Amino acid sequence: MSDLRDLYQEVILDHNKKPRNFRKLESANHRAEGFNPLCGDRVTVYLVLEGGVVKDVAFEGSGCAISTASASLMTESLKGKTADEAVTLFEGFHALVTGGGSTDEETDRLGKLAAFAGVAAFPVRVKCATLAWHTLRAALDGKADPVSTE
Repeated sequence: MSDLRDLYQEVILDHNKKPRNFRKLESANHRAEGFNPLCGDRVTVYLVLEGGVVKDVAFEGSGCAISTASASLMTESLKGKTADEAVTLFEGFHALVTGGGSTDEETDRLGKLAAFAGVAAFPVRVKCATLAWHTLRAALDGKADPVSTE
């Protein structure tokens, strides 16, 4: 179990140091901003949705290692998914990090996102891990007001 925790920690640290898809996406046709007042994390999520499919996704912002790594892994996981699949992924990730009773099968479907399973033991960090995801939902839903984790 210790080896698995170490691997998960490596994944999170790698995505924090070298976040994937960290850029402004000029061609985005969906966009939302999010803010975590508790620790100051800020994120903007950009989406290119064509025919209900995520063709491209990116993010910008600043935050702690968990927030940045979560946004990075989220963007990697979303490309090529439909909007409905993105919502399902959000729900599975949210259940994982809030301790909402994810099954082993659901956790397996999350792939690298399972690295955040340990966040459930630290409730104050859940908001860090889910900020980009809530912002994604706002972008998918076309909400103009910034998302807050409060």
